[in-house]
Amino acid sequence: MISRNQADIRSLRIVVVNTLLASDADPDDQALQQDERARALRIGLLEAGYNIVAVLPADLHLADRVVQLQPDMVIIDAESDARDVLEHVVIVTREAPRPIVLFTEDQAQSSMEAAMAAGVSAYIVSGLQAERVKPVLDVALARFNADQKLRNELSDTKLKLAERKTVERAKGLLMERHRISEDEAYGRLRRMAMDRNLKLSELAQRMIDIADLLG
Repeated sequence: MISRNQADIRSLRIVVVNTLLASDADPDDQALQQDERARALRIGLLEAGYNIVAVLPADLHLADRVVQLQPDMVIIDAESDARDVLEHVVIVTREAPRPIVLFTEDQAQSSMEAAMAAGVSAYIVSGLQAERVKPVLDVALARFNADQKLRNELSDTKLKLAERKTVERAKGLLMERHRISEDEAYGRLRRMAMDRNLKLSELAQRMIDIADLLG
């Protein structure tokens, strides 16, 4: 999870994905394709002092380039429907989560809902002004960090629940085999774990594996 102080937030390494750029387009044509929103985005990023490591076209090489560059944030500058490029970016960032900000002209409610469900931290529709870029990115980063914190807490809770179930099953095996109480079984597990320098859940899982192996 990205966690930065307000003082160094501008040091974020940003990749901009521009769907108006085509990998085989003529440079002059590319220059003509830039609209007011795209210019405002670039000006806003530069004026705020962000570290733009690359501006990439939305082509077949996009996923590989994002993996190579390992940016802290991905900004998608889309003229309209950005579902295809968003899908590629989301897949790439699944293993290494990072904020995704989408600037677009697509005002459809369904598109916004799909983008947010896919993991977009901010969905900005038209009317972009250069001075709005930094506040938008600040909010996107804050939301991303909050979401990641919740995901981590949920993951920790699920892990603890799974470990508890493993220990309970191992206790049951000891109780059944040695005809002892639950407290006695738990005490034995703790002593065995300490003697072997293992976590209680690790020892419990080993016991279960052996029991399953022996049938």
